[in-house]
Amino acid sequence: MPVASIADFRAQARRRLPHFLFEYIDGGSYNEVTLRANRQDLRELALRQRVLKNVENVSTATNLFGDSYSMPVALAPVGLAGINRRRGEVLAARAAQAHNIPFTLSTVSLCSIEEVAAAVEQPSWFQLYMLKDRGFITDLLQRVEHAGCTTLIMTVDLPVIGSRYRDHRSGMTASANISNQLYRLQQLLMRPRWLWDVGLLGGPHTLGNLNSMLSQKASLADYQRYISDNFDASTSWDAVEFIRSHWSGKIVLKGILDSQDAQQASTSGVDGIVVSNHGGRQLDGALSTARALPAIVDRIAGDLTVLADGGIESGLDVLRMLALGADGVMLGRAWCYALAADGERGVAHMLSLLKDEMRVAMALTGHTSIASIDRQTLCRR
Repeated sequence: MPVASIADFRAQARRRLPHFLFEYIDGGSYNEVTLRANRQDLRELALRQRVLKNVENVSTATNLFGDSYSMPVALAPVGLAGINRRRGEVLAARAAQAHNIPFTLSTVSLCSIEEVAAAVEQPSWFQLYMLKDRGFITDLLQRVEHAGCTTLIMTVDLPVIGSRYRDHRSGMTASANISNQLYRLQQLLMRPRWLWDVGLLGGPHTLGNLNSMLSQKASLADYQRYISDNFDASTSWDAVEFIRSHWSGKIVLKGILDSQDAQQASTSGVDGIVVSNHGGRQLDGALSTARALPAIVDRIAGDLTVLADGGIESGLDVLRMLALGADGVMLGRAWCYALAADGERGVAHMLSLLKDEMRVAMALTGHTSIASIDRQTLCRR
């Protein structure tokens, strides 16, 4: 079936992935109130149609953190993304490079930063979780810098992991007893294409950036236990100073949802923020990013580059986020759906669709450049 939208990629991913992996990508925390609000609040923003504006030459090009890109979109970090397709992070990085947009590798990716760097010429961004072992963090930052990365995305909204009901019900994070292992095995056997492509041929099935900390024979449960035990709940603003003392590139704080935190970020020496509620996977009941974004942008008044994520499923949604004040957006679930559905080709196709939708949306709202998009692009319903 031809793919016309991100929703189509989601449907294909659902058919291809084992149930517990699809639920891991698709789900949020608790009752998923914030997950739904991310989408709903964005859709409720009406766009202001304009006419006779000479939109013959529409450009989606932009600049983020000193680098030029084809559109104000970055692929967000997604843990375990490489398990959706054989060596999946490498495939997504290649697709991002082909479209000249940033790809962000997660600390908890299957492919290591070295593997991804060897596959592409364009430097990736790297996402960092603060772990208790500061020596490991220092070593990891050196590896990331050696791999050519210049932008560090520091996730700050995960001092503890939000409870995700879907992951428990699907067997993704359930206990490692024999019944749950058999339940996951049953799901794997129902997806023979994935089992062949990833399960049998897609190894090693390890978290490449953490290999020095865990055995090559570590199971999924071992990795989950290590991550849960080593996230540092004591992390404070002092951690930003620690990172700055060991990192010379750009620093972007991901997970800002309050204007007071944004103000503090602007005085902490970082270069940007990502307005984010972790895709509705952490504090259920928190504001959607669409609702939080305007106050944050107003509070910091251009002091930092502002990215946003959450609920973005089309080029129209990208335009809405830009109109609310974001300088760019990050996509997480969208590229994972596309990756699971059709690998590198799927991610590249998704990005082409997104760019075409952005061009049309910009033309119909009277814009020919990203710089001209502002809140006047929106109107009351």
